[in-house]
Amino acid sequence: MKTSKDKLSRSEAHLRSILETVPDAMIVSDEMGIVRSFSATAEHIFGYRPEEVIGTDVKFLMPQKAREQHDDFVRHRRGSEERRIVTPGRIAMAQRKDGSTFPMEVQVGEMEWEGERYFTAFIRDLTDRQNTEMRMQELQAELAYMSRLTAMGEMGSTLAHEINQPLTAIASYLNGCGLILDRMEGEHVAMLKLAVHEAAEEALRAGEVIRQLREFVARGETEHRIEDLQRLVEEASALGLVGAKEKGVQVEFDFPQESPQVIVNRVQIQQVLINLLRNAVEAMHDARNPFLAIQARVVQDGTLVQVSVRDTGPGIPPEVLSKLFTPFTTTKTSGMGVGLSICRTIVESHGGKIWADSDPAVGTTFHFTLRNLDVEEVASPES
Repeated sequence: MKTSKDKLSRSEAHLRSILETVPDAMIVSDEMGIVRSFSATAEHIFGYRPEEVIGTDVKFLMPQKAREQHDDFVRHRRGSEERRIVTPGRIAMAQRKDGSTFPMEVQVGEMEWEGERYFTAFIRDLTDRQNTEMRMQELQAELAYMSRLTAMGEMGSTLAHEINQPLTAIASYLNGCGLILDRMEGEHVAMLKLAVHEAAEEALRAGEVIRQLREFVARGETEHRIEDLQRLVEEASALGLVGAKEKGVQVEFDFPQESPQVIVNRVQIQQVLINLLRNAVEAMHDARNPFLAIQARVVQDGTLVQVSVRDTGPGIPPEVLSKLFTPFTTTKTSGMGVGLSICRTIVESHGGKIWADSDPAVGTTFHFTLRNLDVEEVASPES
């Protein structure tokens, strides 16, 4: 008899240990839906103490709309002879003590003990996951918008430069025509001189418009804020490395012990990182051991932060490397070749530089720098 009691006591202690340490919320209810045990994680998630819940109907942990569905579920289970895990990984809504609701993933199993049927629900709060997914969707939308905007700006600047040259030439030729007309006579010469003069003026006016467009694009006036570099890189990597694991790419991060603080436009710098990361993954398409390293370190006596993205791809030919950041230069079979040019524009607008080192035997490393913000500057608003 004593042995049986000891075994029962040990079983109860074991159950209490499980209830206190299981990472997901665990709720055990009987066939009538009455709560029999309530884990420590469940207490944290729902906001109830165990004594407030044990002995009550489990449906009161659900929003009002879900309670009727739960009653139907209980009635179905009472009349069923099945013995299996039910509702694996089902997403549902739950309700906390304060009345707020949250999304949960619930798995329900059942057991029979001493002739009674019990249900064990393992519940995972999806609030953080949902917030993370929403944040990533927002970030992706911001990056897509900024990418299009920057690409338009870069192409506008390039086209402005290219168009301005023939406009200047047109104005010069028209002025030359005007000088020739000055030496000519005839009833239509005056009219031709006026037309040539007006055409030259319009060409000059168009050139001024183009010049102003180039200056506007070059200024890159965007809002800059203090950002944590490690968090910024990790967020960008979540998007830039999508599909990399499936391609066998091993990724390594190397940050300083104290993450540098930088003054940047977060979306623009993440756009640079995503471009470099995706390029690196694509470059290692046929690599035997694809490896990607992302490193950040403080340089130049602490005034700058250097971010490096290194791959083990085939490298870049020297003739391409020398003009890699100029518009319409690419090593890809498709694409416009403006991605790295956009990266250069963004980094330089932040007061940094971007460059690449490449060796066919090792791979390619892209580096760019940003201004490092020291602790004293962060503490001083006047800085």
